[in-house]
Amino acid sequence: MGSVAVGAGDRVGASRHLPAERRGRHDGALASELTDVEGNKKILVAMGGTLIKNGNFEIVKFPGVAVYLNQAPGAPPANGGTVGSIVNHVGFTVLNTAEAVAKWKAAGVNVLPGGAGRTDQAFIETSDGLRIEILENKEQKFPIQHHHIHFNIPEATIPEIQAWYAKTFGAKPGMRGTNKADDLPGANLTFSATTMPTVTTKGRVLDHIGFDVTNLEAFCKKLEAAGIKLDRPFTRNPQTGGALAFIYDPWGTYIELNERPNPL
Repeated sequence: MGSVAVGAGDRVGASRHLPAERRGRHDGALASELTDVEGNKKILVAMGGTLIKNGNFEIVKFPGVAVYLNQAPGAPPANGGTVGSIVNHVGFTVLNTAEAVAKWKAAGVNVLPGGAGRTDQAFIETSDGLRIEILENKEQKFPIQHHHIHFNIPEATIPEIQAWYAKTFGAKPGMRGTNKADDLPGANLTFSATTMPTVTTKGRVLDHIGFDVTNLEAFCKKLEAAGIKLDRPFTRNPQTGGALAFIYDPWGTYIELNERPNPL
């Protein structure tokens, strides 16, 4: 899942690499800005994530995504949850929703019911306002894995955002249920209509999403040639050999672009 940030200064992410330099791959990273790092860590580990350390960052890894629990020292706290931002929530799938919910509740996780009495759906909302949808997939390999990033935008804009991610990152347009969607290696991007105003993800509990890109420097040049401004220019890390840059999509989603010598 590219990078998905939760809470103040937290980042969540997952990585997958594509051969084509212009293609994006949801790197499975979610970058967050959490104020309650310990509380969110407890929830994510109870859900089935594995806690690891990467430098100064605490990360909870799931198949398909890595959730960064803390940002750099001095980062301001989040100014709101995912609801109300352009990214309304992120989604995971489990083998059996009812069994997973019972297990999580026994571990003290506050699980909300699915919509319209659905037993194959549930929601978790952390104390910092990170909203997580749970869906069922009895055919998957893992007990839990990352599934989608769910955008809420005005209905008239949905064809535009679907086309933008297809053109910019090589996503494959399609449908997920009744919603227009884009598919990338590692994640589905789902687009739903809302009549409510939304704000940028930047500074929210889910600060940004992320994509892994092969040959990031060349990719950044193509972005600039297409009129897309780099909010943070291409920067190479001489110690690791990796590189990163940041952009916004036209609707306010903050996006981290990564070139990783080694996947997370």
